[in-house]
Amino acid sequence: MKRILLSSAFLAAIFMIASSSSAQGFRLAIHAGGNMGKIDGQSFRDEYKLGYHLAVAPEIMFTKKWGIQPEVMFNQVNTTTTTAFEDLYKISSKELQDVQLKYLSIPLLLSFRPVSFFTLQTGPQFSILMNDHKNFLENGKEAFTNGDFSMIGGAQINILRLRIYGRYVVGLSNINDIDNQDKWKSQTIQLGIGFAL
Repeated sequence: MKRILLSSAFLAAIFMIASSSSAQGFRLAIHAGGNMGKIDGQSFRDEYKLGYHLAVAPEIMFTKKWGIQPEVMFNQVNTTTTTAFEDLYKISSKELQDVQLKYLSIPLLLSFRPVSFFTLQTGPQFSILMNDHKNFLENGKEAFTNGDFSMIGGAQINILRLRIYGRYVVGLSNINDIDNQDKWKSQTIQLGIGFAL
């Protein structure tokens, strides 16, 4: 199932890139940067931990001010469990303290450029979990759901072909796949640079 989702996401991205080549402005950008991420919930520490992201980001401008930016992004989110995890799920947290989640994320951002060197962006993001931590629980059950739906808001500075951006990503889905005792929702602050080809 996960392979079908990944293949569909990849084909959709290729289709968007190919079909948008006739738009008023089209550039393909490469992005890289850091993620300061955390998971809200009593099972996890209330602190941001460093991860990273890499992305291919087509910039499609329909007018001088308005456009879209569909992306294919690899995201790494790190977090740490608390003793509440052990209390809730009766599983030793000593071996589970550091949790690393790797996602294939697909943001679809609406871009607004009031001036050529500055862009405001917002839109939804769907993420597919690449590593499911089957050994996260003693019984082998997956701890996290396969997908996460989020909303993004951010800004970008455009200096010729250089892109410098910051974003806030808030998860809307409960990614706890164990039970409903504790709601797990992701939050990420992304800072990065990109280069438009």
